[in-house]
Amino acid sequence: MDALFFHPKLVHIPMALAVLMPLVAGGLALAWWRSWLPRRVWWIAVGFQAVLVVSGIAALQSGRSEEERVERVVLESLIEAHEAQAQAFVVVGAAVLAAMAFAALLPSNRAATRIAALSTLGTLAVGLLGYRTGQAGGELVYRHGAAQVYANTASSAPLRRAHAGPDHEDDEDD
Repeated sequence: MDALFFHPKLVHIPMALAVLMPLVAGGLALAWWRSWLPRRVWWIAVGFQAVLVVSGIAALQSGRSEEERVERVVLESLIEAHEAQAQAFVVVGAAVLAAMAFAALLPSNRAATRIAALSTLGTLAVGLLGYRTGQAGGELVYRHGAAQVYANTASSAPLRRAHAGPDHEDDEDD
């Protein structure tokens, strides 16, 4: 797989799950608590949270592999701030995953539903951290020009001409 642009492609998985997990976990916790669904449905929330954490780790690693290239156009301190936010996102996501799994494994249904409810609140914290991480990454790209390091690839040249439109003159002599 081409490593070029891998990080921007990968980050959408944990970011989407960070938005969805409060709804998924909240709905499943409510269904479990009200006995609308059996207790084992909580494993769905555990599974989705595990995907969030694993894809967050993969996104973090892919960002690290592109860091030196991006440092050519963006201050290292801005990249490090984005990375620190991503690390917090993954760590808190993993803590919520552990709490979710603990709730699923507890023998006491009453204690388990309480921990499930608390871990559902934890998904809100993960969502907030995901938002901050994504915002910092977006600023690297759109405000600080991180995408410039890829601007000279062969595939980007036709896109620049295609979007030039009739009001823009072509630099080439005809």
